[in-house]
Amino acid sequence: MLEIKNLAVSYGCINALHGISLRVEPGRIVTLIGSNGAGKTTTLKTISGLLKPRAGEIIFAGQNIAGLPAHEIVQRGLSHVPEGRMVFANLTVHENLMMGAYLQRDKTAVARELALVFATFPRLKEREQQIAGTLSGGEQQMLAIGRALMSKPKFLMLDEPSLGLAPLLVKTIFEKIVEINRKHGLTILLVEQNANLALEVSHYGYVLETGKMILQDDSAKLRQNPQVKSAYLGA
Repeated sequence: MLEIKNLAVSYGCINALHGISLRVEPGRIVTLIGSNGAGKTTTLKTISGLLKPRAGEIIFAGQNIAGLPAHEIVQRGLSHVPEGRMVFANLTVHENLMMGAYLQRDKTAVARELALVFATFPRLKEREQQIAGTLSGGEQQMLAIGRALMSKPKFLMLDEPSLGLAPLLVKTIFEKIVEINRKHGLTILLVEQNANLALEVSHYGYVLETGKMILQDDSAKLRQNPQVKSAYLGA
C-alpha cells in the first residue's frame, strides 16, 4: 500500500533523511523505531505532505505522492496523528472531530464515522461537548486518533501516541490501535519511543538511526535482535 524509495529530506543544509526506503503492506501494523533525532517524525511529516522531499519517491496506492499538498494526500486516504496530539484546545470534542471530517460531503457517512469513533472511544462520547483543552492527556490522544479516523482513511500514521501518558493509559491506547487495525482493517505506520511496546503490537519493524535505515525484520525477530535489545529495549 505504501512504499518509500530512496527518500532524502533536508532542513536547509542539514540532511535529516539519507535515502531511506521502507514498505508497508495493506492491513499491517508497521513500526519505525529509533532514538530522538533519528528522523522518525521527519519521515511521517514528509509522507503526509508537511515537508517536501529533496529526492526519492513515496508510492501510495500505486501513485507517487511525494511533494503533493497535505490536503490532497488526506483526500487520497492517508491520515496523520501528529506528535503531541495537537487537538484544537478551544473547540469541543465534537467540533474537533468534525474538523477531521472537513473533506467529507456526505452527512450520512460523517454520522457513520462519528458513531464508529464513539464506539471505539466511548470516553469521547461522554465528553462530546467538553472543551478539548480540559481533557486529560489520554483523552486528548483518543481525540487526536478519532479526529484522524473521521476522514475515513485507508492508511493511518501515528507519531508517538504514548508520549506523556501514564502506563495504564498507554496500555489502553495501544489496545485501541490494535483494535482499529483488526476490526477495521486499517493499515498503520507507527512511530513510537517505547520500542518494546511498538514491536509487541506491530507485524514488521524498521530501525532508523541518524537518518539512515539500519535494520528491518519481523517485529518478533527484532525484539530478539541483540543490537535492538541493547540499544532500544533496555536489555
